[in-house]
Amino acid sequence: MPIYNAPLLAIDPKETRRYAGLMKADTFDENLILEACQDGRLLAEPKGVWELYDYDCDTQTVKADPPFTIIGEKIGKHLACCDKVILLSATVGDAIEEEVTARFDRGEYAASVLLDASATTAVEQIADGMEKAIKPKMAAQGYSMRWRFSPGYGDWPLDQQPELVRTANATAIGVHLSESKMLVPRKSITAIIGLYKEGTGTSPLKKGCASCTQKDCASRKK
Repeated sequence: MPIYNAPLLAIDPKETRRYAGLMKADTFDENLILEACQDGRLLAEPKGVWELYDYDCDTQTVKADPPFTIIGEKIGKHLACCDKVILLSATVGDAIEEEVTARFDRGEYAASVLLDASATTAVEQIADGMEKAIKPKMAAQGYSMRWRFSPGYGDWPLDQQPELVRTANATAIGVHLSESKMLVPRKSITAIIGLYKEGTGTSPLKKGCASCTQKDCASRKK
């Protein structure tokens, strides 16, 4: 159960702007975004955890104990030819979410939205950092990695979130599920990464915004 505790040195202001839905707001004060990123960095408590499992791509079964079968055609295609998978979870903790709520309650709506966006950016950066740390370890074993895929993306139902929390051992970093199966702390993620031997991998699905048909989304990457 490797734990990831690398420090969060900065939060990307461009991504924070995107998550706040401000990509087309050219006149929005950049200093407010930078302040939110700085506040987010100070409030964040970055943590990550991951586990490695064998995987049967024909039956879409993660060979955990007990095993579970992944539901969804797109996730199945994404993991085609993979014989191992990594289940991971990352979080920025509770403090940043509590401050987002406090700012909203005080009527500081713009500051609340921007801090919330910085927290989303931060947890994605933590997961990116985990991928970068894991990649050479897997390469040493002859494996290449697919990009991470989370429940709720494509046709992978959120109903399988409990299995991700279990198999990633997310509780080790304080991540659990609410009664409605939402991740707590709210700025947390779970994901799966497929591993395949060099020369056996098929082309994965397009990543992120490139695979989405919502062309007018305010958070869409250019």
